[in-house]
Amino acid sequence: MKWVAFIIGTLTGIISGFGIGGGSLLVLYLTAFAGVAQHTAGGINLLYFIGCAPAALIGHIRKKAIEWQAVWWCSIVGVAAAVPTALLAADMDTALLKRLFGVVLLYIGVKELRVKKKTDGE
Repeated sequence: MKWVAFIIGTLTGIISGFGIGGGSLLVLYLTAFAGVAQHTAGGINLLYFIGCAPAALIGHIRKKAIEWQAVWWCSIVGVAAAVPTALLAADMDTALLKRLFGVVLLYIGVKELRVKKKTDGE
């Protein structure tokens, strides 16, 4: 079982590097298949992100694929929202938290399916 977890972790790390959402897949695996509680899976995902993010960031910087103005705004809002939402999540029922996470994943999935790819001419 440890090898399966290792392989899943490695694959979701690679997927995360491409910006596809490997962290969401990791949380889904941990909660649905490994029997980890939602709060614990979220914490593991945050620790996991610390290792994956720098490699992805370096790749995106090299490709000049970062909009720095958006980074600053997202950082300011993210830091301001982190503490209150963490406190809120800590007091939420795990079943509700799982459902909300599922709704977010479904929303993102449907949104991604409906987005048209830009061509070079646009």
